Amino acid sequence: MLSRKFLLRNINGNLTRRLLHIKTASTPNENALKFISPDKPILPIESTTFEFTSTLQAIHSPLALQLFKLPGIKSILLGPDFLTVNKLDNYDWHDLSQEITDTMKEFLDHKDAKPVITNELVEKIQQDKQALEEEDESEIVSMIKELIETRIRPAIQDDGGDIEYKGFDEETGTVFLKLQGACKSCSASEDTLKSGIEGMLKHYIEEVQEVQQILDPEEEIAMKEFERLESQLKGAKGNVVDEGPPSL
Repeated sequence: MLSRKFLLRNINGNLTRRLLHIKTASTPNENALKFISPDKPILPIESTTFEFTSTLQAIHSPLALQLFKLPGIKSILLGPDFLTVNKLDNYDWHDLSQEITDTMKEFLDHKDAKPVITNELVEKIQQDKQALEEEDESEIVSMIKELIETRIRPAIQDDGGDIEYKGFDEETGTVFLKLQGACKSCSASEDTLKSGIEGMLKHYIEEVQEVQQILDPEEEIAMKEFERLESQLKGAKGNVVDEGPPSL
C-alpha cells in the first residue's frame, strides 16, 4: 500500500523516504470517488470545502488545474483531508482513479510544492466566514446553522460531499441549501434532502416546513434539458404501435 513521501530519520541517523499515502473511498454516487490524504492536509483551512466545476474556476487552485487536465473530470471538491472527484458518465474509474492518485501524489509531494489553493482564495474564504459570523441572524437561523454544522455536514462529508446553507424564508418555513461534491449529482440527492436533511431539521425545529436545493445556473440548464429529453422519450414510447413480428 502506498504512503506519503516524506523524510524521517531511522535508527542509524540516515534519511529514509516514505511515499504519500492516498486512500480511495466509494460514495453513494457511482460517478464520484473520494480520495483521502490522512498524512498531509489538502486545504489549509479546517472545516472548509471548496468546489470547482470548471477550469475557469480552477485558476484559484493549481492542484485542481492539474486534475482537470485528465480526461473525464466533471468537478472537484477539495476538503481539509480529502478530495472528491465527479466524473463524466462515459468514463471508467479503472484507469482514471489511478491517474488522479498519481497526480495528487506528484503535486502534494513535490519538493517545491505549490499551495493547493491561492492566497487570494484563502483570504476570500476567511473574509466570507468572518462576514457570516458578524451577520445579525434570528434564533431560528442560528439553530438551523448549528444543526447543519454539528449533525448534517459531517455525515455528508463522510460520503464525499458537502452542504452549504443559503437562506431561510420565515414566511414559508423553507430552508435553502446547496449540495456539493458527490451528493450534488447523486441519483439519491433528492432522498438525501427530503428524507434525511428535511426530516431532521423539521424534527428539531418546528418552524422548518421544507428544504429546497439551490442549483448553479449551468446545473439548472442541464436539469431542464434532461427533463425535456426524458419527456420526449416517454412521448416516443407512447406513440409506438406494436405491429407484431415482421413477415418473412
